[in-house]
Amino acid sequence: MSPLFALFTGAPGLPELLIIAVIVLVLFGKRLPSVMRSLGTSITEFKKGINDVSEEPTKSEESAHSESRSDA
Repeated sequence: MSPLFALFTGAPGLPELLIIAVIVLVLFGKRLPSVMRSLGTSITEFKKGINDVSEEPTKSEESAHSESRSDA
């Protein structure tokens, strides 16, 4: 079995992960901070959207309760 083939069998170990990290740094070195910044912004916006969706039913329930109280 060749050493190159051993690189692609099983779960990647520490040497393989280090090789991948070096390749990523070489390819995206200058753009990496902006990519991470935009990734963080998108995660924050996603969480805000999830919270807004989960809060909408409670707001509509409150307005339904207040309307039923004002009708009585």
